[in-house]
Amino acid sequence: MQKEHGQLQEIINSWQERWKQMEDTELFLDMVMEERDPELEQEVAHTIDHMESTLDQAELECMFNGEHDGNNAIIAIHAGAGGTEAQDWVAILMRMYLRWAETHGLKTDILDYLAGDEAGTKSVTIMVKGRFAYGYLRSELGIHRLVRISPFDASGRRHTSFASVMVLPELDESIKVEIDDKDLRIDTYRSSGAGGQHVNKTDSAIRITHLPTGIVVQCQNERSQHSNKETAMKMLAAQLYELERQKNAERQEGLAGDKKGISWGSQIRSYVLQPYRLIKDHRTEYEVGNVDAVLDGNLDPFIKAYLLWGK
Repeated sequence: MQKEHGQLQEIINSWQERWKQMEDTELFLDMVMEERDPELEQEVAHTIDHMESTLDQAELECMFNGEHDGNNAIIAIHAGAGGTEAQDWVAILMRMYLRWAETHGLKTDILDYLAGDEAGTKSVTIMVKGRFAYGYLRSELGIHRLVRISPFDASGRRHTSFASVMVLPELDESIKVEIDDKDLRIDTYRSSGAGGQHVNKTDSAIRITHLPTGIVVQCQNERSQHSNKETAMKMLAAQLYELERQKNAERQEGLAGDKKGISWGSQIRSYVLQPYRLIKDHRTEYEVGNVDAVLDGNLDPFIKAYLLWGK
């Protein structure tokens, strides 16, 4: 209850602050119209553009009504069918989400990174910290499909690649997930390879295997083995919580057996770079032609369409 009250108070404070900004901008605009100063006119235009952007963000946040929408998010990206091309696709998606988080003032930590064999990234796990991180990013859960002329194909042929994106909330202390130590295998290892640009090269990296489910989590972000283990346990708890939630949903909705692989026909969104340029979300039917802007982190239109679709 206290947490919900705090989140509601944040929303109220945010709207009050924006209302004050609007009143101040109205006074500024009146002054500019009297002065007829080109520099001031440019400044007020910039202020209005910024206000529109923050109002769009506030509108999105009003749609966050999920139990964990206010939590930090754990996002894991894994290469699917497509070999080196798919691993490069993971690197592109990683950059897209990091750029998106940066524009929203959210902090990011690379918890685990596995470099591709020749290029790109086989898998990466990112912690996104900040207000409504999970509320925003839960729309990204699923298979993402890329169609383009592969830079790794000397014949210049068009390739289709896939990557899976898993999004989990970082659980707060109000959620208890029982994990028996006897069910765990804990290994330490040294991070290596191209991932060193993202993570610390120490012997403190941790891999935890949950034997009953086969779930494996890894963390190599911190220099302290204890810190990495603590973070890995949080990642495991989040996955076990989500697994149980999915089982309950399947029992209630009769969805058991409807599992989709990281391959053709199971994608939630397609990013087509050739023979035309288009990004389309197959759930909401929302699409845009400005591919570069989206890959640079402009995901909010897709997030908004998803939230409206889920109403």
